[in-house]
Amino acid sequence: MISLQLTTSSTVARSRGGLKEAHRRLVSWRRDLRRGAHEAGRLFGFTRHHRATLVLAGLATAAYGGASTLLARMVMPIVDEVLAKDVPNQTWQVVMICAVIVALYVVKGVSSYLSATLVASVGHHAVKDLRNALYEHMLRQSFRFVSRRSTGSLMSHITTDIERIQTAVSETAGDLLREGFTVIGLASYLFYRDWRLALLSIVGMPLAFYPLVLLGRRLRASSETSLSRWRSISEILHETLSGFRIVKAFAMERFEIERFRRASTRLFHVNMRITRTTSILPPLMEAVGAVALVAGLLYGSSQIRAGRLSPGAFSSFLAALFLMYTPIKRLSRVNATLQAALAAGARVFEVLDVHEEIREAPDAVALGPMQREVEYRDVGFRYADTQRNVLRRVSFSARSGEILAIVGMSGAGKTTLLNLLPRFYDVTEGKILIDGVDICSATLASLRGQIGLVAQETVLFNDTVRANIAYGLQHVDVTLVENAARAALAHDFILDLPRRYDTVIGERGSRLSGGQRQRIAIARAILKDPPILILDEATSSLDAESERLVQQALANLMRGRTTLVVAHRLATVRNANRIVVLDGGEVRQVGTHEELLRDLGGLYAHLHELQFRTEDPTL
Repeated sequence: MISLQLTTSSTVARSRGGLKEAHRRLVSWRRDLRRGAHEAGRLFGFTRHHRATLVLAGLATAAYGGASTLLARMVMPIVDEVLAKDVPNQTWQVVMICAVIVALYVVKGVSSYLSATLVASVGHHAVKDLRNALYEHMLRQSFRFVSRRSTGSLMSHITTDIERIQTAVSETAGDLLREGFTVIGLASYLFYRDWRLALLSIVGMPLAFYPLVLLGRRLRASSETSLSRWRSISEILHETLSGFRIVKAFAMERFEIERFRRASTRLFHVNMRITRTTSILPPLMEAVGAVALVAGLLYGSSQIRAGRLSPGAFSSFLAALFLMYTPIKRLSRVNATLQAALAAGARVFEVLDVHEEIREAPDAVALGPMQREVEYRDVGFRYADTQRNVLRRVSFSARSGEILAIVGMSGAGKTTLLNLLPRFYDVTEGKILIDGVDICSATLASLRGQIGLVAQETVLFNDTVRANIAYGLQHVDVTLVENAARAALAHDFILDLPRRYDTVIGERGSRLSGGQRQRIAIARAILKDPPILILDEATSSLDAESERLVQQALANLMRGRTTLVVAHRLATVRNANRIVVLDGGEVRQVGTHEELLRDLGGLYAHLHELQFRTEDPTL
């Protein structure tokens, strides 16, 4: 008795466990279904500007499905009226049947062409709009957004993820509509012809549906993993090519090759898992089709013997059944591509749903050209992922035409301080004002339009010298470009280039020296003619001769402008009107070079002594 009770309890426990597992799977399946439907709906939303074309594509697809159904219907008169009867004058009837069949095939072909091209047109437009929206969204984000993500991962969203969606659109969207309408039309005809026989023939469909759903979930997971592997490859590729000199200098070719091979092998295994899952779908559908065919043959033959079904009607039924299973098999393959597209879409929308852009105030005003001063008033700042302030209670002002230098130990917050002025980041405390106007209440275009930037890391584009100097400006006169180059002491070396101002300078200006790149950047700032200038370590990585030329170019650039300068080399800032000394994110000293040197216990005098200990003390 005790043994029986224990057995019963164990059985009940297993039953409850099975029910819980079944419930968990059902909940998970419903969640995945809702998520997939939501993402598919968002992707479909990008077709809203092309709905008229989509309607025409739907009509063409419906015509394709209708023609396929009518072709199956034509089997009945062929068997019953032509093959089964010996009528002397049936030539006209045969001609009419043949004409109808030819007409249906013409309609089917034309409809297939129209459906494929129209659906592809809508799909390609939608993917183009999605790609453009993603790129635009990325560019509108703040520096914080970019700093949290690798360049390779962001590139993979634009390339690999969008390419997966593109593949789904170009290869499967038309098939999904065409084969879907065909299945609906043929299934309707089966039930119209004999609903009992139709039910018997498609009784195996639900049996195939459940594993189809399970395999779809597996495909979705595998596709997400595949995209992650692609992202790793993109990151490795970008890091290796952008750091090509370092890889060569440290003889790390073998290491990077092995790292790339490991990432490529991981991608291979995931893709093979997807291939195995995809390849099992057609045999599964064929097995279900075979069961349905046998059941239909057994039932149909009995109906013919009983006189309740003609041979032609049964042949027509079988033809429709055969025609239906081909599109069903194609739809099972379409599912695999759609799952990959939905996984890619989820990654794309994950980026689109992030909003870390610097926003303009609803009542933002256009900021006029600076006339009086730039003022930092009790400015504090901390990065979003830290609790410690990088800047604390920073206050100073730079009057119109004044050169104000900012110096301090590494990590003091100098570059961060300058990044706040063009609102690359927003202050967390205090205000920055231009002529008394808080920059947070100004439009970004009017604020950044009057700020020029020359940084240590010169950013040039794989374009001509002329296009790089005139970057951000349209329809610029050639003379103005050349005058800017002369002021930046770049004109002479530009004339020595193969095509002069029309020479393409390579990615990041790789075909130019460091000093040449910096002078191109200075020419770009001169042509923009901003009233406010930011110089961030503009000469720190140059040799003595290049630094001399760049310093002369910078002197031409700074003339008549309000300039904020950050420099590690104190010799480059001693001619500044005033110097702000930062330490630990706070202003420790403000004064001229001579005033700060007289404060022997001050930080500036200490920095000066460290840099010029072995040089002439009068410098």
